Amino acid sequence: MKRFLLAILCATSAWAGAAPAPEPVRFSHGQWNLQCDNSRTCRAEGYQADEADGTESKPVSMLLTRAAGPDAPVKVEWQVYSEPSVQGALRLSVGSLTLTGQGEGVQSVPPAQVVALLRELLKSDAATVRSSQASTGPWRLSLVGLNAVLLKMDDAQGRVDTPGALVRRGKKPESTVLPALPLPQLKAVKPVPTRAADASLLRPLLAALPAKVMADECNESDMYRTQSQVVRLTERQVLLATPCPQGAYNGTSLLWLANDRPPYELQLQEANGDFDPKTGQVLNSMKGRGLGDCWSQQAWQFDGQGFVLARESSTGECRGFPGGAWDLPSYLTR
Repeated sequence: MKRFLLAILCATSAWAGAAPAPEPVRFSHGQWNLQCDNSRTCRAEGYQADEADGTESKPVSMLLTRAAGPDAPVKVEWQVYSEPSVQGALRLSVGSLTLTGQGEGVQSVPPAQVVALLRELLKSDAATVRSSQASTGPWRLSLVGLNAVLLKMDDAQGRVDTPGALVRRGKKPESTVLPALPLPQLKAVKPVPTRAADASLLRPLLAALPAKVMADECNESDMYRTQSQVVRLTERQVLLATPCPQGAYNGTSLLWLANDRPPYELQLQEANGDFDPKTGQVLNSMKGRGLGDCWSQQAWQFDGQGFVLARESSTGECRGFPGGAWDLPSYLTR
C-alpha cells in the first residue's frame, strides 16, 4: 500500500506548473458507493439487498454516471447475473415505474426516462428485477444509502442547492457548478528493441538486488531467481522484471530500472506488474477475492525517465459478477 500511494504522489507531482489534482472522492453508505475521478466525473454504484435470513439476493447492480459541469445529464445503467444465464425479457420495477431489458449484460436507461427513474429511486427502499424465465430471478436492488451517496456526488461536483442537484435542489445558478477538470497529458516513450546480448545482464543484475528488499516485497519467495527477465528501455538503461507472489491468488512483478553496465544502480520502481515492451506500459490487476468478482487495476507509462501513473480503477464491490460489475476509474490521463 505504501508503494502504491507513493506512485500516486510521484505521478501527480510530475505535472510541473499544473494545478494540483483533487483528492479522489470516495464515499459509501448502505449498499451504495461513490467514486469520482480526477476530471470530477462521478459514478455511484448500488447492489443487491440482504435477504431476511442474512444471505444476499441474486447479483444485481445499478450505475449512475455524471460528468462535471453545469446541466450535465445523468446516465443510468443496470445489470443482473444468474446461473443459468438469463435469456428472456427483464422488467425493472421501482415505485410506479417499470423499465424493460433483455437478457444478461448492461442495460441502458433511455435518457427520456432517467428523470422519472431518479424520482422513484430516491423515495424507495428497493427496486425489483423480474425475468420472463421462471427459472431465473427475481433480483432485489437495495436503495438503502442511495440518497446519501447522491448528496455526496452533488457536493463533490458543486451542485448542492442548484436546480440540477439530484438530492438537495435550490436556486443557486447552474453557472456555480464546478467545471470538469482537464486530464493530465501523459508523455509516452516507446522502449528501444531489446538486444540479444541483454540476456547476459540477468545474472549480474540479480546478484545486485538487495536481498532484504526482495524478501520483504516477495513474501520470502525466491521465485524471481528463476523467472526474472531483462528488457531494454533506452540506449543505456534496461528494465529488470522480478516476479513475486502477492497473497493467495495474486502475483506481480517488481520492476527495477538499471544501467546496462557497472555500476548498475538498480532503482525499484513504483510501477509493478506486466511490462509491455511494445508500448512501454505496465499493467497490474489484482483480484479482491478468489472468486474473481472484483478487481483493482493500475497502469503506468514509461516517459523516457521512469514510469508515471496513467490510470487507476476498480470494478466495484465483490458481489457475484464474474470479472466485476463496472469500470470505476479514480485517476485518468491523456
